[in-house]
Amino acid sequence: MPVSDTTISALIELRRPDGEGLVVQLTSQLRGLIATGRLGKGRALPSSRRLASDLGVSRNTVTYAFEQLAAEGYLEASPGRRPVVTIDGGERIEQAGAVGADDRAGRPRLSPWAAKLQQADWPTSYQGQLKPLRPGLGDFREFPNEVWARCLRRSAVHAGRRELGPVNRRRLREALAHYLATSRDVRATADQIMILPSAQAALTLIAATVVSPGDEVWVEDPGYPGAAAAFHASGARVTGIRLDGQGMQRMPGLAAPRLIFMTPSHQHPTGRLMSLARRTEFLGASRPGKTWIVEDDYDGEFHYDSRPVPALQGLDAHGRVFYVGTFSKAMTSDIRLGYLVAPTALVGTLDIAQRHMGLIASSHIQEALAEFITDGNFLAHLRRMRRLYHARRDHLVEELERHLGGMLSVEVPPGGIQLVARLKRGRADQAVVKRLVAAGVETRALSSLAVGRPCDHGVLLGFAAWRESEISAAVRTMASCF
Repeated sequence: MPVSDTTISALIELRRPDGEGLVVQLTSQLRGLIATGRLGKGRALPSSRRLASDLGVSRNTVTYAFEQLAAEGYLEASPGRRPVVTIDGGERIEQAGAVGADDRAGRPRLSPWAAKLQQADWPTSYQGQLKPLRPGLGDFREFPNEVWARCLRRSAVHAGRRELGPVNRRRLREALAHYLATSRDVRATADQIMILPSAQAALTLIAATVVSPGDEVWVEDPGYPGAAAAFHASGARVTGIRLDGQGMQRMPGLAAPRLIFMTPSHQHPTGRLMSLARRTEFLGASRPGKTWIVEDDYDGEFHYDSRPVPALQGLDAHGRVFYVGTFSKAMTSDIRLGYLVAPTALVGTLDIAQRHMGLIASSHIQEALAEFITDGNFLAHLRRMRRLYHARRDHLVEELERHLGGMLSVEVPPGGIQLVARLKRGRADQAVVKRLVAAGVETRALSSLAVGRPCDHGVLLGFAAWRESEISAAVRTMASCF
């Protein structure tokens, strides 16, 4: 719709303080208003004096912008007269380099996967400053940054002496093999371990390697949306499998799929623990060489109420399980390192695929992390965080029961870094989350993590990244929103 003189300035937002930057911004934004038809052909713009006053900039800034647009043919400018728009926004502008030109020939054609991503309910509020109780995070404020900085410095000093070529650094692979064997009962040699930029990169690599278009893939429902996205990208038919008290249910009436993705140690998002018997059932139902299982142990380091159940990978005697992990939960989110323990039969193929797809992590960071682990700093940090996160989980549960016991039913997970609180009164969780985010409490709607039609409504709340005083304040804010 055309706009009046009084609203033109309201449609323009100038951010950079330097003079040249303001001219560029103003020129671009006025060009866009003309190209989209908001400022129609024959329309006289405000005078440079008035627009400068409305925008709080110098008159020269506006004058230079008008002169540039006149040179491009958007405006006709005469001394002593207000500039006039000379282009109809409904016309196709063919001028090369015309930023903001109206593209009415059609929107870009997207792949089915990309179109599905745009429809997904990703947490767009998760931008900028962190706010309680954002799930999926550890407390980076408690990370031993000085120790980590020493590891980084030593890695940089020794960079010139290291051999070139290996994408996956041997020292880190050996350190990880030892750690995973002792802490998670993972059975793997260093050669089976691949270092990647993230756990999501590991899922992308797996999907590209063993999933073909049309293959069926089972994922948990509700579950981790990044897994479904990775398998959709490979052309798979993704089927959501509902949960029971032990996580993903066995489906004896269905033929085994090409791949099964699960988070058995702490189901995402509910935190439910899959029993040893259920894990054995899934292994027994999979066909060696035909059905693969991906075990994502994204926060498996944090168990509070009992000894952790051994990893599914360690129970597998036939090389059917991919084991995926990340350091972003246990250490700090900006480390950007994940890992994949691959079945022996696929190591060579995955190594080639990793290089061709460019899923390569910094060797500098890998060497620093190897030292951090071998010197005992990683285990010391984990022991401290387990005690801290355990106390924070219990505090969040107590606060929710005290202030929102009539509204929410809390599922207390045996470990992990987040929990689910279900709505008792049948409210739509998406609307609840919008109110909470607007009030300064960041959550995820449980229904947004559904693969099929949502059956459950609740909120996903993080506790690991937030101190007890922050948790208490956030819960009080939540109570005021219900």
